[in-house]
Amino acid sequence: MSQMPMPVSPPLPSASVQRVAAALQQLQHPHAPQWLAQEARTAEAAAQVLGVQMGQIAKSVIFQRLADQTAVLVVTAGDRRVDVNRVNALLGTVGPARAAFVKAQTGFAIGGVSPVAHARPLLCLLDASLQRFDTLWAAAGHPRAVFCLQPDDLERITGAPWAEVAASEVPA
Repeated sequence: MSQMPMPVSPPLPSASVQRVAAALQQLQHPHAPQWLAQEARTAEAAAQVLGVQMGQIAKSVIFQRLADQTAVLVVTAGDRRVDVNRVNALLGTVGPARAAFVKAQTGFAIGGVSPVAHARPLLCLLDASLQRFDTLWAAAGHPRAVFCLQPDDLERITGAPWAEVAASEVPA
């Protein structure tokens, strides 16, 4: 296993990462955001930088519920794709979210969407396939910022339920 990335030295380099750090501290999460040596906008890139399996990356996928334009966050394993039909059955019909919608609803740019510290309240589901790992990594508000957590931590800090929303493994 590769060496852990170096932790961020205060002050954090981004306001969005600072917001995530503050939320994690308020939630009494034991792991602060870490600043990576390079950007990791995809689960594959994050897994490579961190030296972990792609499934350990808790990627945040934002959808837009069509009935009321509510943002829907699905936190899924990096080696899985979201089955939109499963999300639709649980929350109502959703569609893809444009970058401007994601930024307005979460306060984060695509590639750095954290599972916590959103600009506005949103609906959230956690992909049950994440539970096969002891350690997960999630974005912390910037493509170069991540934080470590366990599946129980993810459930606690998001307040979201676990659901079978993964369609399949991402092709290698």
